[in-house]
Amino acid sequence: MIQALAELSHTPDQWQMPIKTPLGQMTLVADEHGLQGAWFEHQAHIPSLSHLRWGPNMHWLCEARKQLSEYFAGRRQQFELPLRPYGGSEFQHKVWLALAQIPFGRFTSYADIARHLGQPQAARAIGMAVGRNPLSIFLPCHRVVASNGALTGYAGGLERKVALLQLEGTLL
Repeated sequence: MIQALAELSHTPDQWQMPIKTPLGQMTLVADEHGLQGAWFEHQAHIPSLSHLRWGPNMHWLCEARKQLSEYFAGRRQQFELPLRPYGGSEFQHKVWLALAQIPFGRFTSYADIARHLGQPQAARAIGMAVGRNPLSIFLPCHRVVASNGALTGYAGGLERKVALLQLEGTLL
């Protein structure tokens, strides 16, 4: 659940934790209120995180790592931690909130999200906002496809999108 939709930038009490996943290295970012970011190594649009402290014992980072591990092991379909997306405009936050509502094992299109948000002509803008999602997997942008069902870009790499959809049983 997204707990805060206000724009979040660098706060003094943020921590990072690099983790290994079956799809490669990922860096998690959190503050004391929840998870703020989850980026794969070399992902498009990843902000500079080098100034953040390493937080190997930080509660939300440890919980996110545990839940991701359960997800990849097929034991979790829904994440249960407060999500506070790192950065983003008001429009992007609306799109990211819509992502949070796409159920495990399902997918939707950019056009469907645009219609859901009452902006049916904004599919391209929706795509740009989806591409800047700071919470890969936790806000399931991998579940968004083109209107014709084609698998389009994924900031973490198209091969990861395919693997995530296969994991969820959406692609064979």
